[in-house]
Amino acid sequence: MASAYAEGLLTRLLGLDDKWDTVAEKAKELFTFHIVPNINPDGSASGYLRTNAAGSNLNREWAPSPAPENFDCCDETSDGTYDAPTLRRSPEVYHLLRQMDKTSCDAFLDIHGDEELPFNFLAGSQGMSNWGKRLEALHGSFLASYERTNSDMQGKVSYDPDKPNEGMKHICSNQIALRFDCFAGTLEMPFKDIEEKKGWGPARATMLGATVLEPLIHIWPYLRDEKEFWKDLPREDAYVVPSSKY
Repeated sequence: MASAYAEGLLTRLLGLDDKWDTVAEKAKELFTFHIVPNINPDGSASGYLRTNAAGSNLNREWAPSPAPENFDCCDETSDGTYDAPTLRRSPEVYHLLRQMDKTSCDAFLDIHGDEELPFNFLAGSQGMSNWGKRLEALHGSFLASYERTNSDMQGKVSYDPDKPNEGMKHICSNQIALRFDCFAGTLEMPFKDIEEKKGWGPARATMLGATVLEPLIHIWPYLRDEKEFWKDLPREDAYVVPSSKY
């Protein structure tokens, strides 16, 4: 479903549907897009849900962390932490992260599928040390605009947010939010149907990817705004504290 999401976004940006799209043209004027349709091709081809061909969970390989269970001693650092990313265990993340260090990043989405919650949702970086009014406002404004653009997106249900300074830095979107002090989140789509008669599938995932341009354009003026812009945002863009209960 993540690849279908990327296909929808790329189809719209590149005009592959032979439609003149003023929103797509505006997005290309404002942003330089770096899109990875599938960061785990070997794992996907092998039928793995979470790991690459080396057995590494690529969403836990974005920074050193406490050593996980069954870790290889060769990846242990002198202080007992687990080194990541590495060329041996997570070359996909290693090369992508170094490329991002060259270009920097202003807005980031990591696209996933979730096994439990039957909704589309965005998990934010609430547990990172740089989370504050600015990132909170960007998160809320982006989600509110996404909901207005595509009714398949919603903001009330998500993973329960991490407590301040207690988030895992080695998770992809958390590390990017912290590393580049930018808006970043993990966008999850449901493996479970969200409607009995019309379940979630490739067509709707493609449309969700295509319609991410509107919310990105919506928050573009504020991505690097150093002023207290959140004080002037409309009420309908307010951040909503999500919950996993529904």
